[in-house]
Amino acid sequence: MLDELRCEACSANATALGAEERRLLLTELDAWELLERDGIPQLEKVYKFKNYKLAWAFANKVSELAEEEFHHPSILLEWGKVTVTWWSHSIKGLHQNDFICAAKCDKLT
Repeated sequence: MLDELRCEACSANATALGAEERRLLLTELDAWELLERDGIPQLEKVYKFKNYKLAWAFANKVSELAEEEFHHPSILLEWGKVTVTWWSHSIKGLHQNDFICAAKCDKLT
């Protein structure tokens, strides 16, 4: 299971996952979306909450996870929702680390 793995540091010669690898890993996640921004594949999910305070608490948990894994997402905090977007900046694409962290985010709810 992805949520039991740890992120690995991307080496200088790391490559982004191909479309088929991304598709297969996506099947292991719940309600995450594959999208592309500025030509960069990304993983994104919107989490909904009853109020701002609960959303804020979840965003803080995601931030703590990011520090533990030393892999950092984009986090958009709004009233009643948090949008989390993962991608690997150094390779301008998706790595297994992104899928690991996405699975771990789901465990935080």
